[in-house]
Amino acid sequence: MSVSSLSVATLGTPRIGPRRELKIALESYWSGKSDESALLEAAAGLRAANWARQKSLGVTVIPSNDFTLYDHVLDTSVMVGAIPGIYGWKSGPVPLATYFAMARGAQGEDHDPSCAHGHHGDGDAAGAPAQEMTKWFDTNYHYMVPEFTKGQWFELSSLKAIDEYREAKALGYQTRPVLLGPVTYLKLGKCKDANFDPLSLLPDLLPVYIDVLQRLSAEGADWVQLDEPCLVLDLDDATRDALRKTYEEVTRALPNLKIMLTTYFGSISDNVGTALSLPVAGLHLDLVRAPEQLETVAAKAPRDLVLSLGVIDGRNIWRANLPALLDRLGPVVAKLGTARVQIAPSCSLLHVPIDVSLESDLDAELKSWLAFSVQKMGELATLGEALAKGRASVADALKASADSAAARKISPKVHDARVAARIVAVVSDMTRRKSVFAGRATLQRERFSLPSFPTTTIGSFPQTAEVRKARSAHSKGVMSDADYEKFLQEETARTIRWQEEIGLDVLVHGEFERNDMVQYFGEQLSGFAFTRHGWVQSYGSRCVRPPILFGDVSRPKPMTVGWWKYAQSLTAKPMKGMLTGPVTILNWSFVRDDVPRSLACRQIALAIRDEVADLETAGASMIQIDEAALREGLPLRHSEWKLYLDWAVECFRLCSSGVTDTTQIHTHMCYSEFNDIIASIAAMDADVISIETSRSKMELLDAFKDYKYPNEIGPGVYDIHSPRVPAVDEMTGLLKLARQRLSDGQLWINPDCGLKTRKWEEVRPALVNMVEAARLMR
Repeated sequence: MSVSSLSVATLGTPRIGPRRELKIALESYWSGKSDESALLEAAAGLRAANWARQKSLGVTVIPSNDFTLYDHVLDTSVMVGAIPGIYGWKSGPVPLATYFAMARGAQGEDHDPSCAHGHHGDGDAAGAPAQEMTKWFDTNYHYMVPEFTKGQWFELSSLKAIDEYREAKALGYQTRPVLLGPVTYLKLGKCKDANFDPLSLLPDLLPVYIDVLQRLSAEGADWVQLDEPCLVLDLDDATRDALRKTYEEVTRALPNLKIMLTTYFGSISDNVGTALSLPVAGLHLDLVRAPEQLETVAAKAPRDLVLSLGVIDGRNIWRANLPALLDRLGPVVAKLGTARVQIAPSCSLLHVPIDVSLESDLDAELKSWLAFSVQKMGELATLGEALAKGRASVADALKASADSAAARKISPKVHDARVAARIVAVVSDMTRRKSVFAGRATLQRERFSLPSFPTTTIGSFPQTAEVRKARSAHSKGVMSDADYEKFLQEETARTIRWQEEIGLDVLVHGEFERNDMVQYFGEQLSGFAFTRHGWVQSYGSRCVRPPILFGDVSRPKPMTVGWWKYAQSLTAKPMKGMLTGPVTILNWSFVRDDVPRSLACRQIALAIRDEVADLETAGASMIQIDEAALREGLPLRHSEWKLYLDWAVECFRLCSSGVTDTTQIHTHMCYSEFNDIIASIAAMDADVISIETSRSKMELLDAFKDYKYPNEIGPGVYDIHSPRVPAVDEMTGLLKLARQRLSDGQLWINPDCGLKTRKWEEVRPALVNMVEAARLMR
């Protein structure tokens, strides 16, 4: 494709490599199989390939410094010297060992952030834990939370941004360096000192940023991209003032350097006045999440402001309808002129897989509807050329785009009349249990006759190397179906016998047959598809392959009943049926964009409702429906929370309310700030909720206490994100704290989360201690 005369930008690209080369290089280095120079050489190769790929696809504004060995926010902390004292760094360049100590801690163990919002690893600071990790805005990417103190000292301690600009230039690429903006960076951080606002550190931080920008300018950079996604949030006057002061100071120091101020993940509507008042050369808008802001900003923008139009979805995998986009963009570009417009994705392409052409096993029709990073860059170049030279110059590409959109719209693979009819038939009674909790609780206590402080686990048990080896052998056809099932039955039976031996009150089967808590169900539901190479980075070397929810969802046949029946046949104790909830399945998937998310979630809820009904019919008396990701779906703007929470809670109740009063519904939620959604948690009306609380020393229960939460709760007493085995007195101490907040009749005893990532030699003594702690409490 010929290069257009209208600028085409990407904002950032996937770092991991088409075959997860970054993961391989990192894990080889961490395990000691390769040295630092080999890791850095692999990283340089990935950067060079990224730049070459973008240029070949027609991208004209190529970013640098969008690559990272672990996380771009961590890179920023290292750049400005925001390194807590525990890591032993004093001054000067930050060693790679210190960088990875901040990322992974001292023990070298990464854990799944779908359950763990912190993790552990290696480094030169003996015993130092990793920095806290949390979600990057409302994406499924995780960043390392900056830690600040009063009187924080900043200094330039990494030249990565300058080095990578220089590296690209040596290869023949004039790039636009990317930096996380200073205001957003401070707002993402935390300070352990009470009543201390990290924004107060801005005067000390800005000189470091200006130093970096001056060095980039001296090397030849004419534009720099500064990401300030905080502009799509609810901002107070102090933050708006901080933004003004920041960019006024940057402009004074570097009057000839052009700044592309980048916003994404939503609308700047409430902050449009602030954004347009800043002395920057360009402003990027997310026109996928907030297409309505284009006309307002275009009308109010200063005459010399370049607008970067984020029209290709950087967070989802659907092919764009390019002719429809051109109908929208044409008048705006005609008014502004091509010199004042850049075409870009809505955000960095970090959040999508690299290349759909690698998917040789995917259904051909479905594949024709998809666009990963490579295809999205092609779409951007097509738009740029059409806007600059006319549609005739890319007529074939536009026809293919329109044909794909039309085919997807009417495909029977997408639309199922039976599912549509079921949705129409949903009535409010289907989302309500027959009796209120107090009545159900009495009947359930009579049915189960459990002791006080009943003990259980969250669902999964260790997925050992043997389990993973057997799964791999079966998927490759090396192990037969019969041999694989026999292996899984033996693992399940062994785990159930052990749970009985140590005296757990309510058992689980261990979930050895499951690869992932979402994928396992998606593979058995209609409307879902899975890729082989559709990896995206969660953090560091941790990559995930989100399911693709492409059509109407239904359940062709029972998914878990057979394994539950087998497990229950081995014991007289209650065996929980284990399901993943509809909101979590939705939030951890690439979701179709042709219907509202709420409708897709209701379809999943009906499918899970069918599974709940079949489990109950088979004899299951306790059914757990995990909603680990319910809070993660909260919109960035508080004004939009109620709408989301209303349909999310309704979907949980739709899947869980078709049972009799004597059937006990459990749910599990990972670590969250519960205070601001406690009413919605109560509205879910689960009989028992288990939550992560061990690290908070039960402080998270304050929200339940203050709300006077009536249902039963299992606060975690065993931190499963650490190899530590908690002692009995540690667990009883936590339970005593729980009793200060809740009545004895409400309390269950369980670990924080599933045990899939732990080792048996840790799990066995920890659960033995947990059962003993329950005995002592009784």
